[in-house]
Amino acid sequence: MTNPMLEPTRSRPDIPVEYGVPPTDEGMLDWSWVTDQLKKARNYWLITTYPDGRQHCIPSWGAWVENSLYFSGGDMTRHAKNLVTNREMIAHLESGDQVVIVHGTAEPATNVPAEIMSKIEADYVAKYGMGEGATYRLVPHKVLAWTNFLTTATRFLFNPKS
Repeated sequence: MTNPMLEPTRSRPDIPVEYGVPPTDEGMLDWSWVTDQLKKARNYWLITTYPDGRQHCIPSWGAWVENSLYFSGGDMTRHAKNLVTNREMIAHLESGDQVVIVHGTAEPATNVPAEIMSKIEADYVAKYGMGEGATYRLVPHKVLAWTNFLTTATRFLFNPKS
């Protein structure tokens, strides 16, 4: 299991200058704000890709632990079937005003250390009233976030090449 760096690098998203997003870092969001949103979210919209290239989107329960989104999906679910052929995916929180979009790669949540699995289970119990475990882990490459697009649009990169 790979571990992304604890805190990603922060910059402005690659947005055309005509949109008016400031070139400076003044007003950008802190990573702590993003992780707070991801931790307290009840539903996560998962976007995967069918083998023929069409997009699939579905809400899911999940837990943000140690800079990864853990979620479930049995082999018969569409998103699990899609992840067999293409592990690249996106997770988006529900709000269009408090925006957090996670781009990354899903991997099977096998060999998850017991201390992390206990955090995942505790989060599921606190949010949903029951434990569920996790069958997948979304490892982020890039996270986009904003509360006011023109002033707070922020990109967080876990790998400077992203």
